[in-house]
Amino acid sequence: MRSIIGIIFDVIGWTAVGIIAWQIYKKQEIKPKIWKVIIIIYIGLFSFSIDWPLFDQVIRISILPLGVWILFLLRGRLPQWQSYRKYAWLGFFANFIFLAAGLLAIVGNQAVFPQNQLLTYLANVEHAAIIDTHPAAKNLSFDKENAPKLLLKGKEKPVRSTDWYELSDTSERFPYQLIGAKPKFGSNLSAIIYVEQDGKGLLIQTPNRQYYFRLDESLLREGN
Repeated sequence: MRSIIGIIFDVIGWTAVGIIAWQIYKKQEIKPKIWKVIIIIYIGLFSFSIDWPLFDQVIRISILPLGVWILFLLRGRLPQWQSYRKYAWLGFFANFIFLAAGLLAIVGNQAVFPQNQLLTYLANVEHAAIIDTHPAAKNLSFDKENAPKLLLKGKEKPVRSTDWYELSDTSERFPYQLIGAKPKFGSNLSAIIYVEQDGKGLLIQTPNRQYYFRLDESLLREGN
């Protein structure tokens, strides 16, 4: 699910396309049908593109205007093709508008929801609790009272894959899973959070990568 920043920039991108289309429409002496304009722009969006990884995400860069070519081949069946041609090209160039909006969204997400900061994933722990995921787990509970101030001081540490291998091999080191915690509002982040045996380490597993944080004091306490 996209963050609120991504949604905002999606809206900005579509708004920009709509404004450009309206400017083209106002300047035309023979006004094309608006519903056809919308369809032409949509078809114009189709393109041959390449995917490029950036900041744990994949951006799509359009290369060839497939939609424009299809419409050009079908121009004989489209009356007033000259009136619609600009909208077809607008559809193709809209890919670059959305690319720019997407890049700005990535920058905005990094600024508002930094993924290397613990509070991005644990902004609200009011209803948080731990569950045992390994026999090595002890009879401990999550310290809700002290957690907020402890999480503020959490520091990211590098995940050493040579030491931990895969998560399945580290289950004894992280025998608890933290549930019920909420990420920063609007981030829509999805993550699985594991707690280390001493309660001072948190392993956060996102769809793209792992983050490991260390705290000065334990998040766990004796009893339920």
